[in-house]
Amino acid sequence: MLQLSLSWLGLGPVAASPWHLLLLSGASWVLARILAWIYFFYDNCCRLRCFPQPPKPNWFWGHLAMAKWQRLTTKGSARLDMFEHISLMTLDSLQKCIFSFDSNCQESPSEYIAAILELSSLIVKRHRQLFLYMDFLYYLTPDGRRFRKACDVVHNFTDAVIRERRCTLNSQGVDEFVKAKAKSKTLDFIDVLLLAKDEHGKELPDEDIRAEADTFMFGGHDTTASGLSWVLYNLARHPEYQERCRQEVQELLKDRESEEIEWDDLAQLPFLTMCIKESLRLHPPVTMISRSCTQDVVLPDGRVIPKGNVCVISIFGVHHNPSVWPDPEVYNPFRFDPETPQKRSPLAFIPFSAGPRNCIGQTFAMSEMKVALALTLLRFRVLPDHKEPRRQPELILRAEGGLWLRVEPLSTDAQ
Repeated sequence: MLQLSLSWLGLGPVAASPWHLLLLSGASWVLARILAWIYFFYDNCCRLRCFPQPPKPNWFWGHLAMAKWQRLTTKGSARLDMFEHISLMTLDSLQKCIFSFDSNCQESPSEYIAAILELSSLIVKRHRQLFLYMDFLYYLTPDGRRFRKACDVVHNFTDAVIRERRCTLNSQGVDEFVKAKAKSKTLDFIDVLLLAKDEHGKELPDEDIRAEADTFMFGGHDTTASGLSWVLYNLARHPEYQERCRQEVQELLKDRESEEIEWDDLAQLPFLTMCIKESLRLHPPVTMISRSCTQDVVLPDGRVIPKGNVCVISIFGVHHNPSVWPDPEVYNPFRFDPETPQKRSPLAFIPFSAGPRNCIGQTFAMSEMKVALALTLLRFRVLPDHKEPRRQPELILRAEGGLWLRVEPLSTDAQ
């Protein structure tokens, strides 16, 4: 898959595929790994590992669309397109984690969020038109002009945040800046990028910071939204698993005053995690990836893939291989029961790819899905729609015409 429309991220000609957003390469990949390592040691602000500490008690409630869904279901069940609602939720959450910005995009229009969504749509559309792969032709079209306009909106927003934050950093100094952020627990992705230095002690230029922030924003919202939408669909079709997940969450939070999920809680939800993993197997958000061979690869039958060739790997195919996964179209969370580990290759399950260039945001994505799913099931029951969805692979796995489910509030006694 050729480079299409990633110049807005500042990645330039090194990007050979839209999947570069998910599987960073070269210098950008090295930088991302360094940043992930740095984040690990910031005890008070584990942004790549989980959500930021909520600045107010209702932060999770607002950012996970709970209040909106509660309003929509006041008269009973509501028929909702999961992709539409959850994509806005993931964008809202990412903007908070990357920029410490409350977009409120689930309730009111946001120019920045609209631009991100438009760029996603335009990239998919452009990918289907081979003659528009060339930039000079594409930018002559109405879609190309829309693309540039959306790029400007995204760039201008990120640039403004970086300028403001760098000004604050310069005026306060590094020590005071970090102390203030640690005290308020608001150190975000932009802050860490501003504080990062290379092996020569040189700070990152603003263009690189913008590229990394936009990469995380663009590559992180649709994939997580797809994963969460499909797991809700699978639990709607299997109410017995849905109820067991709900009981697990209720048991975890039964003695607490507030119903908020904390970092340590995520390891205490084994069955919910099993349900998410099985959904990622059955409906992987990214259905295929590509890899460039750095050396000759000898296949079991003796054939050789020459060095330099680009290989496309079907994650969907790997996850539906009947020789590895018996009854591959059946949703069975017990395939991932840690109490009864299966004898299968670790490469049989690769929703986030594998190897040194796997998805750097996988821990963040899994944490977000666990929190969102737990709080959703705590307040709502999800039911299947009358029409069975058809899978639609694009940049991520969608459903034709949307993924529609019915949502109804749980009674007070049930909660």
